[in-house]
Amino acid sequence: MSSDRPFETNGIHHLALVCRDMSRTVDFYTKVLGMPLVKTIELPGGLGQHFFFDCGGGDQVAFFWFADAPDAAPGISAPRDRPDTGDARSAVGSMNHVAFSVPPAKIDEYAERLRTAGVECSMVVNHDDSALGASADLHPGVFVRSIYFQDPDGILLEFACWTRALGPADVAHAPAGAAVTV
Repeated sequence: MSSDRPFETNGIHHLALVCRDMSRTVDFYTKVLGMPLVKTIELPGGLGQHFFFDCGGGDQVAFFWFADAPDAAPGISAPRDRPDTGDARSAVGSMNHVAFSVPPAKIDEYAERLRTAGVECSMVVNHDDSALGASADLHPGVFVRSIYFQDPDGILLEFACWTRALGPADVAHAPAGAAVTV
C-alpha cells in the first residue's frame, strides 16, 4: 500500500440504491442490462429486501426495497431529467447518477441496444474540456464518451468509457467552496 493512501481501497464494493418494485428492478437489470443477480436478502421484521447485481469488475450495484419507503423526490434526491433533456442537478448528499464502465468500441452499439429494448437514452456524448463540455465530434481532447438513460424508477444511469489516459494536465481546476447566500 502506498504511504500516501491511508486505506487500501480496491474500487467500489457496491452502491446501494432504493427501488419501488423489486420485481421490475430485477427484470430491468437482468434482462435489459444483462447484470446477473448474485445475492438476495430478506430484511428482518418484514422491513424489505436487499438484492445485489454483478455490474462487472468485481463490483455490484444493489437495491433496497422497503415496504414503506417514502415516494421519490426527483430534482431533490436524484436528478429530474437526463443531462440532454433538462435539469440533471440534485441536492447535496444525494446520489446523482451511476456510471458503468463499458468498452470504448461498443458505446455506439450499446446505445442502439438500449433503444431497441425500449429504453430512451441520449446520443453518445463526447465529453471534452471545451466551454460546453462536449463536442459533436470525437477528437483528441475528448476524454470520455457516454450515454445517459434512466431505470424504471428514474435513477439516472450512464454507460461511460475513457478514450485516453488521464495525466497531470487533467487536474487543472481549484475546488469550489460553498455558495454564499445573502
